[in-house]
Amino acid sequence: MKRHLFLVGGWTSLAVGAIGAFVPLLPTVPLVILAAFCFARSSPQLEAWLLSHPAFGHHILAWREKGAISRKGKIAASMAFAFSIVLALLFAPWPWMMAPIIAAAVGGSWIWTRPEG
Repeated sequence: MKRHLFLVGGWTSLAVGAIGAFVPLLPTVPLVILAAFCFARSSPQLEAWLLSHPAFGHHILAWREKGAISRKGKIAASMAFAFSIVLALLFAPWPWMMAPIIAAAVGGSWIWTRPEG
């Protein structure tokens, strides 16, 4: 039963990550890393496929081995945070406009303290 839940979680994470490749502000690589985590516990074949994937394999391995995030990933995350802050300042009422600022401060500081891989 647990194996099946991880398999469903992996496919769900991979599907949402695929949507994130086309929808701004939806993170793709963290969801693919989550899918690899789930597949490691449910399907060695799917995990191996993700680890050998040309676009995502190195991100997954860097995260697993060193907890590393690429410089390009850090910059992309920072730009997404900045974009969401601008949108919130333009369209969200007080105090909701503060949510992206707080998320950027917390999430961004965590992202930038990870090693680069």
